[in-house]
Amino acid sequence: MSEAQTFNCDLEDFEDKVLAASAATPILVDFWADWCAPCHAIAPHLKTVIEGLDGAVRLCKVEVDEGDNMKLAGRYRLRGFPTVILFQHGEERGRFSGARASHWIREWIDEHLNV
Repeated sequence: MSEAQTFNCDLEDFEDKVLAASAATPILVDFWADWCAPCHAIAPHLKTVIEGLDGAVRLCKVEVDEGDNMKLAGRYRLRGFPTVILFQHGEERGRFSGARASHWIREWIDEHLNV
């Protein structure tokens, strides 16, 4: 696979790397902050799920405290972190907040993508 399964993006490249790219492959966006303990708790679970999907879904990590990324949090009306949003064909398919286990995340993705 030429594109990384997990990548970072920010306000400047969100449109291209997430919204446009989700037309080809669904993208899970993890809005997180370094000071947020649940954000660190969910990270390995997201990684495990994405690796298990073998390229069927990609993961974008957005550090909300860097640059103008808080504007993205405002655009999507995030109320807390972590918030994870699934995009497909440039549209939001679903979201959840808080730390979750790998099996829960996988079932949630399957539900929202009708896999």
